[in-house]
Amino acid sequence: MGPGMELLTTFAHTLALTVKDVFPVLVLLVFFQLVVLRKPIPNWKRVVAGFVFVLVGLTLFLDGLETALFPIGKIMAKQLSAPEFVFGSKTVPADAPWHAYAWVYVFGILIGFATTVAEPALIAVCYKAHEVSRGSLSQWGLRLAVATGVAIGIGIGTFRIVTGTPLYIYIIAGYVIVVIQTVFAPREIIALAYDSGGVTTSTVTVPLVAALGLGLSETIPGRDPALDGFGLIAFASVFPIMTVMGYAQLARWMELRSLRAKREE
Repeated sequence: MGPGMELLTTFAHTLALTVKDVFPVLVLLVFFQLVVLRKPIPNWKRVVAGFVFVLVGLTLFLDGLETALFPIGKIMAKQLSAPEFVFGSKTVPADAPWHAYAWVYVFGILIGFATTVAEPALIAVCYKAHEVSRGSLSQWGLRLAVATGVAIGIGIGTFRIVTGTPLYIYIIAGYVIVVIQTVFAPREIIALAYDSGGVTTSTVTVPLVAALGLGLSETIPGRDPALDGFGLIAFASVFPIMTVMGYAQLARWMELRSLRAKREE
């Protein structure tokens, strides 16, 4: 079987699984529209075409994950944490310092920032936030705040994998900070900040971040992929909440400072 036929076979198999997963959603929507609401489906031809696009798009996306994103993330993590690259030898020293894996942290920070800026779900939320706030919330300001939070979270998450420290310590500390910030943050930003933590863990960010964690835990001695390979996505959810509320708090402080300066004049 040639590469072309293999790709078509894989696509057909993934498409069948996607249809199986999406079919219950379609049945539910049709049932509520025809039986509960008792109204015909508006623009049914467009709806059918839309579902076809969804099925094909999901299939291509899932195949892309398996073909490119997952392998790239794992390969990069393994290469950056390989003893030959980090220590210049085939074995890891018994007293290997955490800062020897500096390039792993840098890669985690940069990949977290880049994937979040490109995250379609985040772009949609920022667009709606800008629209609802009548322009008072900057789309790019919000996207950069969320991306910075994810970058910090992934950087700390990779540090946790390298050092082997317990996950719950970081998560508890993170949510304690979030709760304290919630008390002092502007009310209009709190719900958006919590949503921002959720939209970061979507189609672009999750595959690369998950692959990074698994690849890193497979390479570093003493780490178990089942125990240490996961958890990075939790960091990518918590820290954006902090940075978005921090962004709002900083903007509010600068606004009050400007008003105070004008009064003094």
